[in-house]
Amino acid sequence: MDVFDKEKRSAVMSRIRSKDTKPEMIVRRYLYSRGYRYMKNVKRLPGTPDIVLKKYGIVIFIHGCFWHGHSDSHMPHSNVEFWERKISRNRRRDECNKEALKKMGWKVMTIWECQLKPSVRRQTLLEMEYLINRSYLERFR
Repeated sequence: MDVFDKEKRSAVMSRIRSKDTKPEMIVRRYLYSRGYRYMKNVKRLPGTPDIVLKKYGIVIFIHGCFWHGHSDSHMPHSNVEFWERKISRNRRRDECNKEALKKMGWKVMTIWECQLKPSVRRQTLLEMEYLINRSYLERFR
């Protein structure tokens, strides 16, 4: 059972951001501080990637664990059927968008919200930078 009434739940859910989230800001600040320049939320690409590094041929999605059905997230106890359908659709949509981007020649990287927790953040950001540089070098072989 939900602890909020329908109007209050609607107000709470409407305040959840789809862009410029804290995980996105962490990644973007890191990339900018390391000299990478990027475009954000490019609508003309499938799935509107959070970060596009055109020079490197890479798009980065930064997914919230709950909304995109990561294995470490939990399912709400109320309205379970609705949430299972919604998250399942989100996962299918994500896969279709990634496949479309790959067919267009982009390399696709996904960073999960849980990978940006303080205990593992540095490792995640270093791995991301390594993959960006490796991809750049592979383009010119």
